[in-house]
Amino acid sequence: MSLKDSLRVMIVDDMGVSRGLLVQAIEEMGIWKNQAENDGKAALTKLINDPVHLVLSDYNMPGMDGLQLLQSLRQNKSTARIGFILVTGNPTPDLVSKGKALGLNNIIKKPFTTASMKQCIESVVGKL
Repeated sequence: MSLKDSLRVMIVDDMGVSRGLLVQAIEEMGIWKNQAENDGKAALTKLINDPVHLVLSDYNMPGMDGLQLLQSLRQNKSTARIGFILVTGNPTPDLVSKGKALGLNNIIKKPFTTASMKQCIESVVGKL
């Protein structure tokens, strides 16, 4: 079984269109084991109960932003090693450094292409 056949991904974004674009991009890569959440807190609960290999999370969300989700995942033994890619329209140097300090694996700027998303994912999980 290839990596893309076994890779489990969770997409977290409060905007339906953005979630749809992320799902579309990873499905174009042949990653079919994916689920989506529109809220960081709901995603955290699901991930603690059923961890995935990789999280693609929007940064700017109400309630729990992407970095707060990352921090919560890193503090929990069952989710501490999940790959985490932050998706944002404005990857400022401050945001990048905060993310790295929390254990961020990669960051991608919106808008992205399927090719750039694939490259970003492969830098975290290996060749798809």
